[in-house]
Amino acid sequence: MVEKPSLRPVNPLFSSGPCAKRPGWSTDALESAILGRSHRSAQGKARLLEVIERSKTLLAMPADWRLAIVPGSDTGAVEMALWSLLGPRGVDAIVYESFGKTWATDLKSHLKLDDLRVLEAPYGDLPDLNAVDWSRDVVFCWNGTTSGVCIPNGDWIADDREGLAICDATSAAFAMELPWNKLDVVTWSWQKAMGGEAAHGMLALSPRAVERLESHTPAWPLPKVFRMTKGGKIIEGLFKGETLNTPSMLCVEDALDALRWMESIGGKAENQRRTKASLAHVAAWVDATRWAAFMPSRPEIRSSTSICIAFADPDVLALPEPERRAFAKAMEKRLEADGIAFDVANHRDAPPSLRIWGGATIEPEDMKALLPWLDWAFHAAKADLKKAA
Repeated sequence: MVEKPSLRPVNPLFSSGPCAKRPGWSTDALESAILGRSHRSAQGKARLLEVIERSKTLLAMPADWRLAIVPGSDTGAVEMALWSLLGPRGVDAIVYESFGKTWATDLKSHLKLDDLRVLEAPYGDLPDLNAVDWSRDVVFCWNGTTSGVCIPNGDWIADDREGLAICDATSAAFAMELPWNKLDVVTWSWQKAMGGEAAHGMLALSPRAVERLESHTPAWPLPKVFRMTKGGKIIEGLFKGETLNTPSMLCVEDALDALRWMESIGGKAENQRRTKASLAHVAAWVDATRWAAFMPSRPEIRSSTSICIAFADPDVLALPEPERRAFAKAMEKRLEADGIAFDVANHRDAPPSLRIWGGATIEPEDMKALLPWLDWAFHAAKADLKKAA
């Protein structure tokens, strides 16, 4: 039996969404929130515009891109893009985990696109990105939040593409380098790398995406909260803080706090350094641990935010899938009971595994302190398995 480690993570919040708030956060950060006032007041719009401008600066977004705060978290932002932009040409959907699968299902079953190709890979790998046809629109996740797989770079995206590159970057924005010249639509939410609150999404549009919006009328009706044009012209107010519906100004204040914190530590470079440091701790531990393996099949596609650990122990692998899921849950419960880590079992659609958030709001030293506890939880759960047998 492995003894309980003596060193504990200071912060046990390793959930992959909503994610840990920035180090040192308290409700004091919300004291300046514009509450009880209209979001369309001068003060309210100023706060919303500040979120937009700080986000663009931190991400080094090109000046000619437009950025809006939209309803429905990242999901709402992606759906707005799909329903508003698609239809004029064929679509390639890249699928390698559950969210990409969701977008492909929407395209097939709800938008009912006639010319749809789905390029799919199992959990732990990427499809052949060189098979993408850039005469078509392409929908993809930059980082697989439920698989621990990420796209390593934008080299596969054609500079002279005819179609739009529509990228769900919800667990990549701020934590990974996004090649803006290779993208046309980028979405994310506040509750991932920012450690913000849920329900609000961000939708970034390149000039090519704006041109599509203004020249294309979808064949299907658009709900009010999806409508980004009026009279064939884009609604410019969206990109100046004039939201389509009422946002939570408390969440807006929290988002501003997160953005200011990221600025204070050194911007996106330091965000990326912190996430890579956490991944490096996990990689060294996996190399020395016989029962654990990365779910991603190759090092270059390992996510540094949604770090997914598969089981390599023969006894666990021999279990039927429902029992392997129960095993991961048993580990999670032990870690929660001791206040070591919360919400680290796999996403419900993913294979039985552990999923640990490694974004910048996680202290790399906390990640390092967690790893011996994973050994303890594994061996304790396996001991229980042997007793039950």
